[in-house]
Amino acid sequence: MVKVADVAIIGAGSAGLAALAEVRRLTENFIVIDDSPLGTTCARVGCMPSKALIQVANDFDHRLSLDAQGIHGGGKLRLDIPEALSWVRALRDGFAGGKASSTKRLGSRLVRGRARFLGPNVLRVEGKEYFAKRVILATGSSPIVPSDFLALGSRVVTTDSLFELRDMPKRIGVIGLGSIGLEIGQALSRLGCDVIAFDKSNGVGKFTDPLVNAYASRHFAREFPIHFHAHASLKAHGASVKVLSRGRSYTRDLILASLGRRPNLGSLGLEAIGAPLTEDGFPRFDPATMKLAGLPIFLAGDVSARRATLHEASDDGKIAGYNSVRKTARRFRRRAPLSITFSEPNLAQVGKTFAELEGPRFVTGEAKFERDGRALILGENYGLLHVYASVSDGRFLGAEMIGPAGEHLAHLMAWALQQKLTVFEMLRMPFYHPVVEEGLRTALRDAARKVRAKLGITTLPSPHFSA
Repeated sequence: MVKVADVAIIGAGSAGLAALAEVRRLTENFIVIDDSPLGTTCARVGCMPSKALIQVANDFDHRLSLDAQGIHGGGKLRLDIPEALSWVRALRDGFAGGKASSTKRLGSRLVRGRARFLGPNVLRVEGKEYFAKRVILATGSSPIVPSDFLALGSRVVTTDSLFELRDMPKRIGVIGLGSIGLEIGQALSRLGCDVIAFDKSNGVGKFTDPLVNAYASRHFAREFPIHFHAHASLKAHGASVKVLSRGRSYTRDLILASLGRRPNLGSLGLEAIGAPLTEDGFPRFDPATMKLAGLPIFLAGDVSARRATLHEASDDGKIAGYNSVRKTARRFRRRAPLSITFSEPNLAQVGKTFAELEGPRFVTGEAKFERDGRALILGENYGLLHVYASVSDGRFLGAEMIGPAGEHLAHLMAWALQQKLTVFEMLRMPFYHPVVEEGLRTALRDAARKVRAKLGITTLPSPHFSA
């Protein structure tokens, strides 16, 4: 017998569960299909355990700056890495357990197994067939691991397996310095591991602003060795691994492969139902509706190969879920682009990046944090912030930054961007003293000055107050 449902959601991660919440507003006739461990990628192997590990690493690293403040004895502090990893897993299990429990409460509407399309509305799961009027694909993504890396077995890990380790070996190689590689590489270095990192690009964190990129690259290269413009291949060396790069070899006990993630699409059979695909083989869809053209199928989350962040995945799910239970798909405006890397200092990008802007049509406002009062007190006086504003009216367009409290400054800027504020309007907001936000004010003042100069305006009222 074929089970009939109004909606089938494939994937019970953050995007799938967000979609489910919208679906349940109008129907309880649904199924959720999943073949992976329950609890969401973010909670199990992504956002949450990585931040817990980073916190341990940063707390331990701060011992090195205590003497300068007259606090002595920090050098005697000892870190028990197995205990620290156990603490990270305990936190992780708490975060993931709540999500997993709520999913299990779906009872018979939770179908465990791998789905494959037999037709646009027909799915086969573990030998059984299901008919759904609409289908939501929220199958997530998996780490990219080249075949020669896989051949090395447990000597190569990704963040999907890193947090299951009971201890950390001394010598670790990190391949790839996107957000995950940088965050974990720095954390492992601060935990006392001997870390060497390799990346094909010319910098960290995917910055497109050359000055911010150069600043960030110099900063992190002082903390642990980083090889840029470096292709790395791996070769077994007894119980260890040799990293071969640019004519040299480096012996490592463990490799963290951080080469990005790939949408989980391979076993779905999309090609058999005529799903529209891009040249890269990804589903072609409308990000305002999350719908695949001409099919009763919607995408949500990392499987879309769009912005791999939890808030975007949740928004995808809400849009897909909303439209899946209505006759006509509604178009939704997306939130302001926002990405944060939880290294120390934080990296952040808001709105349009430097590379997306058009030459003479924007100005750059700059702030450095070396002499920022609050940053000096915190012992975090390093960083560079670039804000971009339209020459024609001073409208805030975006920013790239490395700096203290970057996770918070980035939110302020994203909110301003979504409200379509100008740098002049942003400067009318209150700034307390002493706070790191004064660095943002410095950059905004610089941008405002440059906009006025470009427009040839010398009599414009002070931008700090409303009329």
